[in-house]
Amino acid sequence: MKHFLPSTTLALLIGLTVLPMSASSFAANSWDNLQPDRDEVIASLNVVELLKRHHYSKPPLDDKRSEIIYQSYLKLLDPARSYFLASDIAEFDKWRFQFDDFLKSGDLAPGFTIYKRYLDRIKSRLDFALAQLSKGVDKIDLNTQETLLVDRKDAPWAKNEAELDDLWRKRVKDEVLRLKIAGKDPAKIQETLTKRYKNQLARLGQTRSEDVFQAYLNTFAMSYDPHTNYLSPDSAENFDINMSLSLEGIGAVLQSDNDNVKIVRLVPAGPAAKTKQVATADKIIGVAQGDKEMVDVIGWRLDEVVKLIRGPKGSVVRLEIVPASNAPSDQTTKIVSITREAVKLEEQAAKKSILHLNQDGKDYKLGVIEIPAFYLDFKAYRAGDPEYKSTTRDVKKLLTELQSEKVDGVVIDLRNNGGGSLQEATELTSLFIDKGPTVLVRNADGKVDVLEDENSGAFYKGPMALLVNRLSASASEIFAGAMQDYHRALIIGGQTFGKGTVQTIQPLNHGELKLTLAKFYRVSGQSTQHQGVLPDIGYPSIIDTKEIGESALPEAMTYDTIKPAIKPAVDPFKPFLAQLQSRHDVRSAKDAEFVFIEEKLALAKKLMSEKTVSLNEAERRKQHADIESQQLAMENVRRKAKGEEPLKELKKEDEDALPSDDDKTKPEDDAYLAETGRILLDYLGLSGSVAKK
Repeated sequence: MKHFLPSTTLALLIGLTVLPMSASSFAANSWDNLQPDRDEVIASLNVVELLKRHHYSKPPLDDKRSEIIYQSYLKLLDPARSYFLASDIAEFDKWRFQFDDFLKSGDLAPGFTIYKRYLDRIKSRLDFALAQLSKGVDKIDLNTQETLLVDRKDAPWAKNEAELDDLWRKRVKDEVLRLKIAGKDPAKIQETLTKRYKNQLARLGQTRSEDVFQAYLNTFAMSYDPHTNYLSPDSAENFDINMSLSLEGIGAVLQSDNDNVKIVRLVPAGPAAKTKQVATADKIIGVAQGDKEMVDVIGWRLDEVVKLIRGPKGSVVRLEIVPASNAPSDQTTKIVSITREAVKLEEQAAKKSILHLNQDGKDYKLGVIEIPAFYLDFKAYRAGDPEYKSTTRDVKKLLTELQSEKVDGVVIDLRNNGGGSLQEATELTSLFIDKGPTVLVRNADGKVDVLEDENSGAFYKGPMALLVNRLSASASEIFAGAMQDYHRALIIGGQTFGKGTVQTIQPLNHGELKLTLAKFYRVSGQSTQHQGVLPDIGYPSIIDTKEIGESALPEAMTYDTIKPAIKPAVDPFKPFLAQLQSRHDVRSAKDAEFVFIEEKLALAKKLMSEKTVSLNEAERRKQHADIESQQLAMENVRRKAKGEEPLKELKKEDEDALPSDDDKTKPEDDAYLAETGRILLDYLGLSGSVAKK
């Protein structure tokens, strides 16, 4: 059985499939002749049968699922409702409750018909946009008072071509305005947008039957859950490359986001994370090889962007990025240079530090163990190498060292840990409990397998806290859940990702099917699926949980419970949680870092809630100036509290800055880590466990 993390699914499978990069022999509108072949029909029938027999939930393929498939397909193709006309939707609606019947009989024609209409509409829109640009960018009036609706997921479908023309006139105007405010001159704007739209037109002519089939069948597969996917032969090859890491990348998990590619997770110790210039939810709009010309990738498919970003180890790729902190209307970018390399096991290894805190006039030492991933050197392990690397072995060694330094407690830092080896999550749990179950795995037939620690005695019995966030996923959630259920540690931070399912790969006559066949449960009987692990003491999340996480994915399987594997024990933390929360609230209200994070989140939430943008240049510039002023004021309040000199303007990133090898930031300077230590000390004081100094 293979276990995959949410990162794997998001990295390659959201969006459409691989398009050939070479020039196409297709003429314009050649897609009119695209039809499914016999292999694709057989593959679709195989997928129907496999999902019916082996998917964990085994939901019926009926009219209800037909409706889900239909709406998901429209959303996949036209999420911003900017291409299809209301008349197209009225025509397609006749199939709303028939996709179940079509799939059961191997009739792929309706899926192809919708996709080909979509290609027709894209061509029409791109032709219109190019016609608008041909009049000259300087002819576009940026002084009128009008707005563009940017959040169009619930917008009505355009009644006619005239409505779409007006929408696209505004879209072109908005693109011009974004680039102008970002500092581009009219000639450069004209060149950039013309090239962008012409490139998108050229890609339409490269569409193959395989692309249509993948999009349609994958929509069907993902109607069961977001981690069940159909992979075409090309995508399956890409997926295998990604899993084996035989090609080098930047260590970032990517996802399609309308016409953009968004970063949803940085791999700890990966090339992108090392730059400290790339963040979750940033958008990649350009890719360049070394010092060559930047390639505009707006409107490109995810697979194509991934291909550009990959390359030989040691080579440099430059990314043009729109930071997530920008307002929706702000296209100001930064360029980040990243040297491609594999993420080395030793760089993801657990590491320790000492957190020095003074609390109530006394000095304390807390050990900190950062675990970026749950790793196991399978090759060395299978070869019988006694020095094989693993999370559990490394943590055990670090705990021994920390205990020799007489620490007052330990903080395990699982932030951004996307998971890894299930075996390691189970074995790590065994270091902290006497013995017993560690995780439950329930299959589609209801059979529950219990993984457990059979060795008596805990290696470390001292006080402990776990620090988690939204990007703590999969194996991290299994470990954190066990620590919470056994009352072995205070769980502090943010709600975790919520990926509690198990996938396997099933080869087909044409491509592969990755399907969900089991579900993880904590020893308390609670699922980690959808809900994740909820902290005992919560911190404000720097990641929007509505955008990132299992619950943000369409058709995510639900949270549920099964029979517990252990009897409930007395929770030593529960009597003190209210006091711990109160003390934390008092401290965080005065802590410059926490105040800054809260204000930053409030501003981001306000900006993201705006559904429309102004198309008036003066108004847009004023809005940008106001936002920068607020961001600068917040930054300077923080700097003043830390005794640093205030800034006169927000710092701009240096493209040529080398990745920082300076990993000497004191643990005390990490606001979340330091506060976690203080909460642990609060508990020890309240419970009478702190040794007298």
